[in-house]
Amino acid sequence: MTAAPEPTVPAPEPTGPGPGLAAVRAARTETQAKIIAVATELFAEQGYHATGVAELGRAVGLGAGALYHHIGSKEELLLTIVRAHLEDVLAFGTLLLAAEGTAVAKLHELAREHMRLVAHRRTELLVMLRELDSLTGQRRADMLALRDAVEDVWNQVVRRGVEAGELTDLDPMFVKVVLGAMNYSLFWFQPDGSETPEQMADRILNMLLKTP
Repeated sequence: MTAAPEPTVPAPEPTGPGPGLAAVRAARTETQAKIIAVATELFAEQGYHATGVAELGRAVGLGAGALYHHIGSKEELLLTIVRAHLEDVLAFGTLLLAAEGTAVAKLHELAREHMRLVAHRRTELLVMLRELDSLTGQRRADMLALRDAVEDVWNQVVRRGVEAGELTDLDPMFVKVVLGAMNYSLFWFQPDGSETPEQMADRILNMLLKTP
């Protein structure tokens, strides 16, 4: 296994602690943005099904009629949260995939961005992971396809690395395991701890790549 060098691939701009997909968020009214932010917190804290529309309305200071005017439906609100998160992640990965750089460097950048999401956009990631299956019908199918597209970016990087001889002896479950490890870090990683999100990402990836 080739040791992972310090990544030199020019990474896309990190999403960091900022809002979700810029083009989507820019079109929202201030009230809509407040509803989305409050709903994200409530869904993360107590779950989508346990959060009632009346409770959400009280939290944002709106009656049911005014609330529905802004969100359409509770499920549509969940869709907005999940879709914006996945679109952000996919946009980052798509840009990185097209950039110059080694496969190992790109894996490190993907991992670093994922850990930045864990550190700075924890509630959105938590809602996406826990509540995507609460969506129904075509909404659920579309978001599952979007989630698979995100995972496929990782798989494409790995395939290119194998073809180039950079990566050898990787288990077929490598991508699922690394994503699972970073997703579970939602429950133990401390952003203000001794390691930065980027350092933790490198640490996790190096363990799974079996590099120093």
